[in-house]
Amino acid sequence: MIKKSKSELSEMEYLVTQEDGTEPPFQNEYWNHFEKGIYVDKLSGKPLFTSEEKFESDCGWPSFSKALTDDEIVELVDKSFGMVRTEVRSEDSNSHLGHVFNDGPQESGGLRYCINSAAVQFIPYDKLEELGYGDLLTHFNK
Repeated sequence: MIKKSKSELSEMEYLVTQEDGTEPPFQNEYWNHFEKGIYVDKLSGKPLFTSEEKFESDCGWPSFSKALTDDEIVELVDKSFGMVRTEVRSEDSNSHLGHVFNDGPQESGGLRYCINSAAVQFIPYDKLEELGYGDLLTHFNK
């Protein structure tokens, strides 16, 4: 399992996960990344999303139609910046991940989890078994 301690985070990773920041759109690691695999909480290593639910939303951040499991995601009301949004946090590490909106693909439930790349780590499909995530292989179309 891949995880980091708070002291191992880069400045941007710390800003996003610990200070509820947001990385710049279109200038982050996974916004245009569509390799097969999973995205885990950078601090806890808990699986959050799979590439099977990732879609191109033109928002500049990785977007997913659903979380891998509702048990690892916490949703909170966010009234910052004069808006009312739904913040998404990791249950295990309490890290800020991003926000969820109701403008996602209707055929997938209508949600768009807009997630900061700085909050997650990508694990390629062919490394899942080796890195301790082999139980998630069943979540992928062969």
